[in-house]
Amino acid sequence: MFKRVFLFILTNILVVATISILLSVFGVTHYVERAGRGYGLNMQKLLIICLVWGFVGAFISLALSKVMAKWMMGLTIIDPRNASGGEAQLVSTVHRLARAAGLTTMPDVAIYESEEVNAFATGPTRSSSLVAVSTGLLHSMSWDEVEGVLGHEIAHIANGDMVTMALVQGVVNAFVMFLSRVLAFAISTAVSRSDEENAFPRMLNFILTFVFDIFFTLLGSLVVAAFSRFREYRADAGGANLAGKQKMIAALDRLRRTHELVDNSQAPALAAMKISNKGGILALFSTHPPLEDRIKRLQSGR
Repeated sequence: MFKRVFLFILTNILVVATISILLSVFGVTHYVERAGRGYGLNMQKLLIICLVWGFVGAFISLALSKVMAKWMMGLTIIDPRNASGGEAQLVSTVHRLARAAGLTTMPDVAIYESEEVNAFATGPTRSSSLVAVSTGLLHSMSWDEVEGVLGHEIAHIANGDMVTMALVQGVVNAFVMFLSRVLAFAISTAVSRSDEENAFPRMLNFILTFVFDIFFTLLGSLVVAAFSRFREYRADAGGANLAGKQKMIAALDRLRRTHELVDNSQAPALAAMKISNKGGILALFSTHPPLEDRIKRLQSGR
């Protein structure tokens, strides 16, 4: 627990410190400036601030993704030189799929203790990546199904999904900050009725900025979620090419049946996996498409 808290605090300190240094280098501090007897918005400074805040945080998180995964998930990295039995098979399968995907640097392979049926890929670049699987996945799936899951994760790495997701998130972050501040400034100055020189309504501007940040962040999350669903479909297709179509379908079908068990039993260890079972408006915020749709796409060859 202490490791997780420490890493979270350290990451945020690093983000804030890096952004502060960059803004100082650009000579950008405040974007609201005096304009005659009133105040004006320096759009150039605001744009720089939004771009720096939007992208730097996303890419620092990306750069630290492997370290954060190791610390927060309690990963055990498998040493290929000393691996044996099931661990050796896991490493050799990941490396075989990685070579088939055209990766020149093999991903690190890790296992973590958890009853949930899960696997993920992370890392800042294709040459510095990590594939991790839970013990729950290894215990509940056949090896063909495991291979389908591994093919999916390797496809994420080969497609550069971690970097493109950081780019999308950075654009959305910058857009949210910029539009929120422009609208908050416009409204707060329009409703101000004072002619005093120092009458810029800072409190109103702060409140409106906060409200707009929340509103546009929700809208932006729709864009991020839509891209995430697209990349899941693409990784399914990549996994089918690498591991075999039937293995990929079998893996998804196993996950679907696991989710049905969760719906019926509400087992706490598996409840977090209901990410693809959202319906209605919540489906727009889901990062993963419904498993039924993913299976149908593979079966139809789309």
